[in-house]
Amino acid sequence: MIEINLNGQRTQLDVAPDTPLLWALRENVGLTGTKFGCGIGACGACTVHLNGVAARSCIIPTGSVEGATITTIEGLATEGELHPVQSAWLAEQVPQCGYCQSGMIMAVAALLAENPNPTDTDINNQITNLCRCGTYARIRSAIHTAANSDSESVDG
Repeated sequence: MIEINLNGQRTQLDVAPDTPLLWALRENVGLTGTKFGCGIGACGACTVHLNGVAARSCIIPTGSVEGATITTIEGLATEGELHPVQSAWLAEQVPQCGYCQSGMIMAVAALLAENPNPTDTDINNQITNLCRCGTYARIRSAIHTAANSDSESVDG
């Protein structure tokens, strides 16, 4: 058994230690918001927060996260309130097919937690998730919207 804090809840995973975290989350816990894309950590569809840092769950052995805090897209909203990134995604109408969106949102939420007012260069360097639909202009706009809404809620 591998014990983690998953979306605020103590969770035990009965999986082989070399099982990718992605599959433990999807198959053993039933949290299917984290998507499989490439299986090699390149696309970012599987991004979760591992101890507050964006991480590609398809390449992380579950055995290596014993005692860690994991947040998936299902745990990003708190007390029924969407995370500012989720709200910005809706306001800017980012999704098309939507497949990459949970991983993209998780990567952006981690970026904004570390850097609440990123420049376009920061975004280019930090957000390496892939979107086959090419909604990058809307993604960038949503990142700036979320950054502005977050600073307004702190300052206001």
